[in-house]
Amino acid sequence: MAETTDSIWMIEGKARNQLASAEVLAKKEAAELWCQRASEHTVKHGGKPWKYALVPHDVVDENMSLEFLVRAGVSA
Repeated sequence: MAETTDSIWMIEGKARNQLASAEVLAKKEAAELWCQRASEHTVKHGGKPWKYALVPHDVVDENMSLEFLVRAGVSA
């Protein structure tokens, strides 16, 4: 999880060779739906929207910015 001034991110790292597996894609879909529903609730009550990013493990490093990780994530 990462919180910015305008949103809350759920960031999930996965091995690159597993990104296209049915299990990972199903979990990604469930996480995106959860973020959509959480956003509807939090925004309605003055909170921030939730966003999801599935990120290949080999792009994650301690010097990476949130912006970089989100751009490197797997698109919906």
